[in-house]
Amino acid sequence: MNIVRKGCLLVLLCLLCMFNADAFIVLPDVISDNMVLQQKEINTLWGKGAAGKTITVITSWDKKEYQSAIDADGNWKIKFKTPAAGGPYTISLNDGELITLKNVMVGEVWFCSGQSNMEMPLGGWGKINDYQNEIANANYPQIRLLKVKKAISSQPLSTFKSNTIGWQECSPSTVADFSATAYFFARNVYKAYPVAIGLIDATWGGTIVESWTSRESIGKLPAFADTVKKIVSLPADVKLTDPNKPTLLFNAMVNPFLQVSFKGILWYQGESNNRRAYQYRELFPLLIKDWRARFNKPAMPFIYMQIAGYFPVEPQPTEGNWAELREAQAMALSLPNTGMATALDIGDPKDLHPKNKQEVGRRLALVALAKVYKQNVAYSGPVFKKMGVDGNKVVLTFSCTDGGLKTVDNEAVKGFAVAGEDKKFYWAKAEVKGNQVIVYAPDVEKPVAVRYAWANNPVSNLTNGSGLPAMPFRTDDWPGLTFSVR
Repeated sequence: MNIVRKGCLLVLLCLLCMFNADAFIVLPDVISDNMVLQQKEINTLWGKGAAGKTITVITSWDKKEYQSAIDADGNWKIKFKTPAAGGPYTISLNDGELITLKNVMVGEVWFCSGQSNMEMPLGGWGKINDYQNEIANANYPQIRLLKVKKAISSQPLSTFKSNTIGWQECSPSTVADFSATAYFFARNVYKAYPVAIGLIDATWGGTIVESWTSRESIGKLPAFADTVKKIVSLPADVKLTDPNKPTLLFNAMVNPFLQVSFKGILWYQGESNNRRAYQYRELFPLLIKDWRARFNKPAMPFIYMQIAGYFPVEPQPTEGNWAELREAQAMALSLPNTGMATALDIGDPKDLHPKNKQEVGRRLALVALAKVYKQNVAYSGPVFKKMGVDGNKVVLTFSCTDGGLKTVDNEAVKGFAVAGEDKKFYWAKAEVKGNQVIVYAPDVEKPVAVRYAWANNPVSNLTNGSGLPAMPFRTDDWPGLTFSVR
C-alpha cells in the first residue's frame, strides 16, 4: 500500500472515529447539566449533529419522546412544554450515541443585564458590603448561575461562550464572580417563592443602552441610522474593540438567547447615558419593546433599577443629569408589565458602584414578588400623585403610602424645593398630613412648581411604613440640562 493510500485511509478512520464519538452532539452552553428550564412554557433544545441523522430527546418528568431530523447544515431543534416547577430531572439526547443532561430543574429563569452596577460581583473587583460572609454563606443549590463572556459583534450571533462550562449551582465556590444584584434578587425571591431560579448574567460595565438594542430597532432612529448601516456592512470576523456602538452587545450577548424561555428581564443600566437623559426617554422604552419582540413575548416582565445617588451633595437646589436620567427611567413605567425600584438613597458620593447590593437586590425582588408573582408585599415608597396650591403653600398627594407617610430618620422632611414663575428653586419646609405633604418656601409667594430629590445625589428622607424611599419627581416640565443633547 503506497503512502498516499495509507494517508487517505488514516484520515478516513479519524473521520469515522469523530463521527461516532459520544460528544458529536454539540450543545450551546445554555443547555448543560444543572440548567433551569422555565416552568409551564414551551422550551427549546437545539444544537449541532450529524447531517441526515435523527436526534431523539427523552425528558424524565414525563418520559415522552421527542424527535427531530438533523438538517444538511447539521442543525436540529426540539420544542416541548415543561411541567410546573420541580426536579432534579434528566434529559437524554440520542442520535446513535447518548448524552444525558443531569440535575436539570424546572423553575423560573431571569435574564440579568446592564452595565457595571449589574455586573458588579460579590467578590473580585466588586467586594460588596460584608462580601466574605456573603460568599461563605451562599449555599443555594436551587439557584443556578450562568455567566456570559463579554463579546461584541457586527452581526447577530447564534452562539456565545460562558465564563464557566454551562450552568452551575450557587455555592461559595461559584458565586464570587457573579452579579451581586442578580444573586440577591434571586435569594429574596427564592425565600418567598421557593422554586428553582436560573440566572443568566449578561453584563458589561460602562455600556450604553443603544449597544444592547437590536439593529432592527435602533437603526430606525435618525440619530443612529447611519452608524447602524456602517456596522451592518462589516463582516462578522472584523476585530471590534469598542462595545459602545449601536447593536454590538445585542448581537453577541443577547441574540444567542432568543430561543430560551424566560420569566422576565432584570435590568440595571443608565449611568452611561446620563449626558443624553432626554434621549433616554426614547431609547429605554425602545429597548424594552425590542427585547419583548425579539424574544417573542410581548408581555414579558421587565424589572429594573433606578440609578443611585452619585457626586457630592449640592448645597442649593440645582439641575442634574442624573436627576433627568432617573426621570427618563421612571417614564418607562408607562409600558405594561414593567416595574422599577430605586437606589436613590443608597448611593455613594465618591463611588459609582455603591456596595450595598443586598438592598438593591431586595428591592428588585419586592417589585417582582408584587408585580410578577402577585404576592401581597409592599414594593414601593411613596409616589407623587397630584398637586394643589393654597396661597403660598403647595399640597402634594401621594399614592403607595402603606402605613402612612413619615421620614426614615424621624427628622423633619428633607428634599423638597419650590419655585415661582421665575423658575428659581428654594429649599422648602415640609409637613406630613395623612397621605399628603404640605410644602412652602418663605421666599416664594406664588409657587408654581415643586421638586423632590431632584439632584445628582439628593438629600431626602420621605418614606412610608415599608421603609422604602419616596420616588424622586418634579411637577414642572421645564427643559433641563440634557434637553437638546442627542
